[in-house]
Parts: sequence; C-alpha cells; structure tokens
Amino acid sequence: MADVLTAEQRSRNMAAIRSRGNLSTEKALRSRLVRSGISGWRLCSSDLAGKPDFVFDAVKLAVFVDGCYWHGCPKCYRPPASNKGYWSLKFKRNKRRDRRVSALLRREGWKILRIWEHEIEKSPLRALARIQRVLHA
Repeated sequence: MADVLTAEQRSRNMAAIRSRGNLSTEKALRSRLVRSGISGWRLCSSDLAGKPDFVFDAVKLAVFVDGCYWHGCPKCYRPPASNKGYWSLKFKRNKRRDRRVSALLRREGWKILRIWEHEIEKSPLRALARIQRVLHA
C-alpha cells in the first residue's frame, strides 16, 4: 500500500530535498572533457549566478547541463499527470530563472552554453564539440 501524505507533509518533504545536480549526466560530460584533454575548467561554480555546472574562467564560458524534465526540454518534457497547475507553474518558473541567469551572466561578459541532458546521453561527442567550438572561437 502506498504512503499517503497530506499537502503539508508533502511540502515539508519536498522542501527538505536539496539539489545535487544531474549527477550521471554531469559525470558523463566530465569524463568526456577529461578524456579529450580539455582543461581549464572547474565544477559547480557557486560564485556565479545560477551555479553553472562547468566554468572555463580563462574564456569566461559557463556551461549548464539542463535536465530535460526540470528545465522543460521541448523534445523530451512530458507534464506530470497529477497536480498539473502546480507543476506547470514550477516549470515556467524554472525556465524564467534560466533565462534570467543567462542574461545576467551575459551582461557580465560570460558566454553561456546550455546542454540538454538528452544531448549528452544520445551524442556526448556532439555536446563536447559544442564546447570546443566556443573555446576555440
């Protein structure tokens, strides 16, 4: 039998969960960066707006690995069946925050690269090539 939580209990439970990023996808990209010999990056920069997953300080490049579900990928996203109003608003806020963070960093002189989770899963070499193009531009 499934546990049934009240709205208040569910809210407390969800608030207690702390984001740790999209670990498997980030690890896959990280291993590709290492294997390809690309250096000069650091992980999870908490000193920049939006906490980019990878930062190349020398060329001011911030790379975000966006999970298809949480960031509303136009290819992969499928809305939840329950509590549609809440989740619709949640995903709209996530997208708005992504746009705001990207704009802020661009105003500060950063190049922004957003890579979808499915891009890394389906074609990690193509995702890596996107990073290399920006690094060598």
